[in-house]
Amino acid sequence: MINRKSVREIEMMRAAGKLLADIHKEIRNMIKPGITTMEIDSFVEDYLAKHGATAEQKGYNGYAYATCASINDEICHGFPRKQPLKNGDIVTIDMVVNLNGGLADSAWTYGVGEISEAAQRLLDITKESLYKGIEKAQPGARIGDIGHAIQQFAEGEGYSVVRDFTGHGIGPTIHEEPHIPHFGLPNKGPRLKEGMVITIEPMLNIGEWGSQMDDNNWTARTVDGSLSAQYEHTIVITKDGPVILTNQDEE
Repeated sequence: MINRKSVREIEMMRAAGKLLADIHKEIRNMIKPGITTMEIDSFVEDYLAKHGATAEQKGYNGYAYATCASINDEICHGFPRKQPLKNGDIVTIDMVVNLNGGLADSAWTYGVGEISEAAQRLLDITKESLYKGIEKAQPGARIGDIGHAIQQFAEGEGYSVVRDFTGHGIGPTIHEEPHIPHFGLPNKGPRLKEGMVITIEPMLNIGEWGSQMDDNNWTARTVDGSLSAQYEHTIVITKDGPVILTNQDEE
C-alpha cells in the first residue's frame, strides 16, 4: 500500500530534511585524511541529540550505528570504523533523521583529500544521475520513468547502475512502498501522485553492477573491487512537481 502524506506530515518531514541537510554541510567540512568514520558517526549522534532528533536507522533490524559509512568499493551499509580515512578515498555517509516523528533520508559521497580524476568523474555523474531522476518525479508520471532516466544517463556515461538496492517510500517508517528502482523502462510501475514522499538514491559503479555481501550481512560491495558512489535525496511529489526535502543548497 502506498501512503500519501498529509500537509502536516510533509511539514514535519521538511523540518527533518533541513536538519539532515545541515548535518551533511557540517560533514562536508569534516572530511579529510586522518578522520575516522566512527568520529563522524559520533558527531552525527551528538548533533542530533542537541537538536532534539534521533538516528532512525540505529536499532533498525539490529543496526548499531547512527550512520552508514561506505568506503571505496563498498556500495552501501558500510559500518563506521576506527581506521582513518586516507587521501584518495571516497566515502558515502548515509543517514535517516527522525525529528518529532518526521523522517528524512539522504546519502552523499565525499572525496577525501585529493582524489583521482576517475573517482571525481564517478561522483559527478552519480550526483547528476540523481537529479536526472528527480526531474522525472512528476505527478502523473510512473516510477519506471525515474529509473529509466537514471539508467540511460549513467550507462551512456559508461557507468553501471546497482540493481540490488532501490529507493523507497518513507514516513512514518524508514522503508515503505513503493520501491524506486534506478533502472527500468519508462511508463511502467505505479503512478506518482501528489503527497507521495520517496527517496531517489542511485548507486553507480565504475565496473560491474553486481554486489556481494560482507560477512556482517549488512555491507554490500562491488563484485570486482571497483569504486561505487551514491547520492540520495528525500522528495515530495507536489502538484507543481518534485520538491527536495533534503536540499543542501538552501540556507
